[in-house]
Amino acid sequence: MAIAIKETFVVQAPIDRVWQFVMDPEMVVTCMPGAELVEVVDETTFLGKVSVKVGAITTSYSGKVTFTLVDADAHIVEMTAEGTETGGGTAKGTMSSRLRTLDSGETEVVAEATVDLTGRIMQVGRGMIQGVSHQLFQQFVACAKERLEAAEGEEASEAAPSAAQPISILPLLVKTLRAAVANFFRRLFRRPEA
Repeated sequence: MAIAIKETFVVQAPIDRVWQFVMDPEMVVTCMPGAELVEVVDETTFLGKVSVKVGAITTSYSGKVTFTLVDADAHIVEMTAEGTETGGGTAKGTMSSRLRTLDSGETEVVAEATVDLTGRIMQVGRGMIQGVSHQLFQQFVACAKERLEAAEGEEASEAAPSAAQPISILPLLVKTLRAAVANFFRRLFRRPEA
């Protein structure tokens, strides 16, 4: 099942600082729930793991991320990722990030991804996966902004746990389901325009 994700966010930091963060897998992984950087193979290839917990079931993906395009002048990076679940499922995808400086001096980041998933995780359904993906991205953004928006000379805490904790999907599913129900009732009780 293919999932498409597009998210835009603004960071109160200069573009060069944001670019440096985006290009540093050791920094990025500390903001990704459930992720762990296993090995930096070379400047464009990285091995890692992601652990996901759905109720009582915990599953892990091991895989590889490869930068396929790095344009430092245009501040564009594209990458591919592929992983295998311990239970036999797979995850394959592409992601691009584009950065641009806003008139205010802040940096806008546009991230787009497509992910094709198979295996046990798909039992929760496309809508829930899409909603959970959005919630996970919001967690990543909050962490990245905290690190990048720290005052000059002041560093946000960079200590990461030695072993990444699995992403607990159940609270995210509940949050996603709650938002879907609220949206349903808002549409249901919306009065028709006169």
